[in-house]
Amino acid sequence: MDIWFLGTGAGRPMKERNVTSIALRLPEPDCALWLFDAGEATQHQFMRTPLKLNKLEALFVTHLHGDHTFGIPGLLSTRSYVGGNGPMKVFGPPGIKELVDTSLRLSGTRLDYEIAYTEIEEGIIFEDERFVVEARALEHRLPCFGYRITERDRPGKLQVEKLKKLGVPEGPLYGFLKKGQDVSLPDGTVVHAADVAGTPIKGRIVTILGDTKPCENTVILGRDADLLVHEATFADGQQEKAHLYGHSTTVEAAEAARAAGARQLVMTHFSTRFTSDQIPALEQEAQAIFPESIAAFDLYHTSIACRQ
Repeated sequence: MDIWFLGTGAGRPMKERNVTSIALRLPEPDCALWLFDAGEATQHQFMRTPLKLNKLEALFVTHLHGDHTFGIPGLLSTRSYVGGNGPMKVFGPPGIKELVDTSLRLSGTRLDYEIAYTEIEEGIIFEDERFVVEARALEHRLPCFGYRITERDRPGKLQVEKLKKLGVPEGPLYGFLKKGQDVSLPDGTVVHAADVAGTPIKGRIVTILGDTKPCENTVILGRDADLLVHEATFADGQQEKAHLYGHSTTVEAAEAARAAGARQLVMTHFSTRFTSDQIPALEQEAQAIFPESIAAFDLYHTSIACRQ
């Protein structure tokens, strides 16, 4: 599982920093992409990575401010041109459907696929056999949400030598046991999955927050996360201005990560007042509170390891 920061700026693009978008690449076998927000020129940023737009399956929008949404119409249009013809899921606050549909309709844009919209409220907004996604409201100037992506635990590796000794033939029975299902052999022997599988692999937790000032839900969503993505629009000492605009400081992001017991914090959404050479100092402010803090830059990416 990999995460890519396609844009790390707030408000408007800069020469060295685009506006917000984050891509989460899911594990094999499908390696699908989930995108969180799509500010202006997000599709241009895609071209600077090995990520493929035709692998994009879902878009999660935190809120409707332009620096998080103005890139959506072009992104969806290009997805058709590059062979992304499967259904597309779009999650976001009330109004996301109107925003996207109106842009596509007035521009005469036709897509080669269907969009399934979910205008979200707090709670579980998506789940399948591999992942559960929970949304909770944050505190910003527009309705805004954070997302907690939980990977379900996976069965441990099968003990092949033990299976051979028990006389289990290779093939479909291995698959059933891998899924945690007991199987019966032709002689009536029952092989219990729990006896031939290793320790289950703990699922990973990734929390991606939208714009917010400090609030309880940042900690709830980030509880025990392997990776917590938190905005850090302002520097320490600028709390009053940050809260006025519904934002957080570096130190407040670090305090949220510490309170949540997260394993790693990645900060993003930096104000245009900060140049690239000032970002290391912002990182150090957070590290003084929560040592496992990183200040993301455009096209920064990292893998999210399984827990041992």
